[in-house]
Amino acid sequence: MTSVVTAGGVSVTLRGDAVDQGETVLDRLAYDGVPRSLAAGGTTLWGPDAAPLAARRLGWLELPRTARPLAARLAGLTGAARGAGLDRVVLCGTGGSVLAAEVIARSAGAALTVLDTTDPHQVGAALAGGLARTLVVVSSRSGTGVAADALRRIFERAFAEAGIGGDDLAGRFVAVTDLGTPLNDLAVEAGYHIVHSEPDVGGRYGALGAAGLVPAALAGVDAARLLDEAAALVPALDQPYDNPPLALGAALAASALGGRDKLVLADHGSGLPGLAGWVEQLVAGATGKDGRGLLPVVLDGAHDPGFELTGDLRRVVLGSRPDEPGPGREAGISVAGPLGAQFLLWEYATAIAGRVLGVDPFGAPDEAASAAGTAALLRSEEGAAPTVVSSPAVLVSGAVEVHGPEGLLKGVKDLSGVLDALLAAPPDGGYLAVLAFLDRDGDARAAELRTLLAARAAQVRRKPVPVTFGWGPRFLHATGQYHKGGPQNGAFLQITGAVMRDLPVPGRPYSLAELQLAQAFGDLRALRSLGRPVVRLHLRDRAEGVAQLVEALKD
Repeated sequence: MTSVVTAGGVSVTLRGDAVDQGETVLDRLAYDGVPRSLAAGGTTLWGPDAAPLAARRLGWLELPRTARPLAARLAGLTGAARGAGLDRVVLCGTGGSVLAAEVIARSAGAALTVLDTTDPHQVGAALAGGLARTLVVVSSRSGTGVAADALRRIFERAFAEAGIGGDDLAGRFVAVTDLGTPLNDLAVEAGYHIVHSEPDVGGRYGALGAAGLVPAALAGVDAARLLDEAAALVPALDQPYDNPPLALGAALAASALGGRDKLVLADHGSGLPGLAGWVEQLVAGATGKDGRGLLPVVLDGAHDPGFELTGDLRRVVLGSRPDEPGPGREAGISVAGPLGAQFLLWEYATAIAGRVLGVDPFGAPDEAASAAGTAALLRSEEGAAPTVVSSPAVLVSGAVEVHGPEGLLKGVKDLSGVLDALLAAPPDGGYLAVLAFLDRDGDARAAELRTLLAARAAQVRRKPVPVTFGWGPRFLHATGQYHKGGPQNGAFLQITGAVMRDLPVPGRPYSLAELQLAQAFGDLRALRSLGRPVVRLHLRDRAEGVAQLVEALKD
């Protein structure tokens, strides 16, 4: 059985049991008048406790219209930057809007360097990319983000050391933040360009707002076209049927209610590179709370071996469905359409899923746990550098140190045993998350561990274990919320690495490497406080350590 819902240039195709399950939930939503209420900005759809926050977070529904003046302003700002010879854009920030800007740029073939990282190697490479033609966008809604602040300070010093100062220095920065934040005040004093983010749009839902559009437009993307694509979908949003976002949200929620709370996300010809990663942060962060939620498992594509290794989970294909037969391919969900419309589609669908699951899709109550741990490690008296103390290694094998609970690793003698013990830790229906505080570019091979761990899990357990992979600290604002607030059935493999070329953070008593380690340890403490199985692998040599892990999993 197949059901196809189309409108505004997007289509949602449901197959197999996704049809019956989704239609049951859809009929209830239509009966309750949910689509009309949501399109009108109804704030009580997620319960009375969530209403105050919802009243300040529904502006994303109007962005296809309200962001038009911003698109025109950005065209002028981009022209001025090009006239000044600034054609290389670096984005410093964290959160879903940063991922949105990255997807927008990649899909349009525009060059945008994204630094949602504190890894000194990755930041050092960006500094070496040509400062003479670099424009830096510092994005932080609160204006207090420690990572964005550190990166801003590092780039300010780098420009100064390159002889760029005064008005020339001021013209090298664009701040995207709320009105009245510390970043806003600093930018006013320094003379930086300022674009205010929308006060009624949360960062996770800000793909079509200032935080998503400013960096992409400065990189050369036509922001107005994205808004046009999204606007074409707006007329369908208040309809009970022939409403693709509603059908998708109903199907996602029905999957979770039916026990399929993991979504296998695979791209197959969507032409929108990176979209799955943006969907991951939106869905996991918005729904993963109160012990409930949906956890996306992002694959490299529909032909990824993990498409078959993830077991009886709900499969979501971005683009057309693969034609080859195989387990799970006869059922599931396919989503296709232009990027601007897909942003609005997924935001609406996720809000609907939150309604059905009984969670507030706009709050992030558990993200603060890791941030608090990081802040505690960075807090020091009399300007002293932070001290991060690690427990003794349980095992040292070549370039890899193993840190973890003795109970979990009792009797383990090598890396293969460590990884097998961790794969055995999640209960049925659980998952394993790999959390890599490394260089997303220089240590890219670490991402191979996801597929290898999934294959290894199929050998050491009766049922496959979904394996997710996240770069730190990027995942803290995405799946990080799910890890703490969602179903407590995860096991975690954290990877840190030795730093060969550190960078001091001007005006702060810590370096970038110390900040990165504090973020890793803050998250580690938060996970352990929940009693979840966590193993940390520290790579004394990054390349050699990753190679050892790959070989251990292939053994």
